[in-house]
Amino acid sequence: MSRSDYPPGYDDSRGPLYQPQGGNYPQPPAYGFPSYGGPQPGQPAAPYPTGPNAPLYPGQPGPYPGQPGPYPGQPGPYPGQPHPGAGYPQPPPMPPVVPPTIPSDVLSSGDEFAASGSGWDSMSIRHTFIRKVYMILAAQLLLTTAIVAVFTFVQPVRYFVQRNQAIYWASYAVYFITHMVLVCCKGPRRKHPWNIILLFIFTLALSYMTGSISSFYDTKAVFLALGITAVVCIAVTVFCFQTKVDFTKCQGLFCVLGIVVFVTGIISAIVLSFKYILWLHMLYAAIGAIAFTLFLAYHTQLLIGNRKHSISPEEYVFAALSIYVDIVQIFLFLLQIIGASTK
Repeated sequence: MSRSDYPPGYDDSRGPLYQPQGGNYPQPPAYGFPSYGGPQPGQPAAPYPTGPNAPLYPGQPGPYPGQPGPYPGQPGPYPGQPHPGAGYPQPPPMPPVVPPTIPSDVLSSGDEFAASGSGWDSMSIRHTFIRKVYMILAAQLLLTTAIVAVFTFVQPVRYFVQRNQAIYWASYAVYFITHMVLVCCKGPRRKHPWNIILLFIFTLALSYMTGSISSFYDTKAVFLALGITAVVCIAVTVFCFQTKVDFTKCQGLFCVLGIVVFVTGIISAIVLSFKYILWLHMLYAAIGAIAFTLFLAYHTQLLIGNRKHSISPEEYVFAALSIYVDIVQIFLFLLQIIGASTK
């Protein structure tokens, strides 16, 4: 027999099992994918880079120039957006540096209570005033909480306010001007509806500033600061309504405390604008949280009316503004302390 009856073995070197047909047919593609070390024998060279950081498939995102990658310091998926692992480009701004408000037009008496002979003897007038103040305060806090929630949870809005600091400073100017008008000018503060309009603009400006600062912290820090602020405010309010301690007798002490907080805030803002010092920022935040907690107790007792000094029933806008500023400042100072400890 001139030909074997058995098929050729795998190691037969006489040629392939099937001879190529006639015609210009392309070579069949190689199966499998090249390893990281290079192409397999008999396969075409890999048309993309190889190595330990190369993607498994062509077109897969990898660490090439201009492509988004999963490593800190690489650009994020949106233009101008910082990568979550790369940290924020700058520290968060400080809370608004404004001295706590101390009303100059208060009812005072040499007797035990300022309510004696001042119109506060009527229980209905007192309750109507307190109810009006806390209704306005509740509306302000709801608006601020909604804005903070949007700036914290909606990522496009969060990145927008972080990149556009000019809007923050514009809201700071609006906040400062409306605050000074409502505190220093008795006419606009008592004339309806201008007092409500100015108070609404003031609340919007401070809410935007609060939301902008909150956007620099993670959700856990914001929730913790919000919860602690609520507990502190409720505890201080209950304490002021029940205690016999009269904070309104210490107006001179609260004036000095307000000046100290204001001057400390200016110095801290100037120093931190040149070089960010964490311990200085935390020290100012701790001083501010304690000071505004004491001012919350002072302003709460002013509107109760059964202390040495009390605020006039016509000053419901001023009373709501004062307590609102105290609560927001306590939240911002606590947020800075908690946010620094959770990073």
